[in-house]
Amino acid sequence: MATPRESTVEHEASMTGTSLHSGAKVRLTVKPALAGSGYQFRRMDLADQPTIPAFLEKVKQVERATTLAEGSVKVSTVEHLLSALRGLEIDNALIELDANEPPIGDGSAAPFLEMLAKAGRKELEAPRTVFEIREPVWVTTPDGGYMAALPHDGFKVSCTNANHTPFHTQYLSIEVGAENYAKEIGRARTFVFYEEVEPLLAKGLIKGGSLENAIVIRGESVMSKEPLRYPDEFVRHKILDIMGDLALFPVPIRAHILASKTSHGLNLLFAKALYKAYRAYQSALMPVENIPVGERSMDTNEVMKILPHRYPFLMVDRILRFEGATKAVGMKLVTINEPYFQGHFPDHPIMPGVLQIEAMAQVASILLLRNTENAGKLGYFMSVDKAKFRKPVMPGDVLTMHVELTKSRGKIGKAAGQCLVNGEVVSEAELMFAIIDR
Repeated sequence: MATPRESTVEHEASMTGTSLHSGAKVRLTVKPALAGSGYQFRRMDLADQPTIPAFLEKVKQVERATTLAEGSVKVSTVEHLLSALRGLEIDNALIELDANEPPIGDGSAAPFLEMLAKAGRKELEAPRTVFEIREPVWVTTPDGGYMAALPHDGFKVSCTNANHTPFHTQYLSIEVGAENYAKEIGRARTFVFYEEVEPLLAKGLIKGGSLENAIVIRGESVMSKEPLRYPDEFVRHKILDIMGDLALFPVPIRAHILASKTSHGLNLLFAKALYKAYRAYQSALMPVENIPVGERSMDTNEVMKILPHRYPFLMVDRILRFEGATKAVGMKLVTINEPYFQGHFPDHPIMPGVLQIEAMAQVASILLLRNTENAGKLGYFMSVDKAKFRKPVMPGDVLTMHVELTKSRGKIGKAAGQCLVNGEVVSEAELMFAIIDR
């Protein structure tokens, strides 16, 4: 299977219209961008034409829309355009506009989809990075709203638009990708409750709002210029907004998203929780990127000078560090190429727990055998006690083995070990060895 690559638009394309909240006329142009640049908004109407990157830390306001700011420069209501870009799996784009807000169009992402269809999609050389959720991430709000991400091979959203009225509450669970975003999500229009219109106008918002670009809900009635495009159009628009706000996350997400009573505020709170998990995952990879060298570490060749094990049963790629004569931290990169994955749950590959114990035992053996009096000997497993397996280890994980010798007298050695992934303990055990001559 070919490695997925980042993408951008192939040609520049433009559209014009009226902004929702400011009511201003605006021209928007999307242009190709380099890999890794993400989405960048450029204000063509201001001196020096300042650029604001569409990153989480640039979000300054989330009332009825998502607003980005860099100093005093702002771009509001970016979620529909970002949703269209992420929905079509376009990773990088330069977005130029001559006002502080993109055009609202018909209140959906459909006008942006038409523009992007003209712009086309072009793959770049850089591989496409995806954050695959391994552990649940969730947030809640005092009013009962919640969002959660669960492990899933793809991008799925299960959402309800439960609100303060008993009418028009809807639910949808759908797998979303570039092949069905435009048809299933992109045409869903924004909506507002009748009781909210006057307060929003009083705040200086929705100046460009009308029945041409929004659906108004009043009790059981629905007011719109055209009939509903889907029987469950409201929840589909909620999913559209979720995808737009999650486009502010640095990379696409592979997960099953559960959501209820969402808002831009909740979407961004959730995106920040995801980013915290993403940073924790990245920090767990730091030992791989900064491999220590010298007396306090061992590379694979040095490991094999002490251990008799060889592929496919060598479970230690490196020793990252020693702490005195009794402690060591080893590392193993768990890849899909491991031979045991062919038969150990091929549809849901996980590293067998007994091999995690073996990895701890091999690190313990290195601690025992690197002592001068044990040089050239072998460490034989005698017993395992208090073994516990807390979380699955899957392809792509970086397994670190923390081992401490608790006894080393004569021909008997004892050790306590833990395996960790992303800083969390996935397994642990107490081990006993016999030291014998080869």
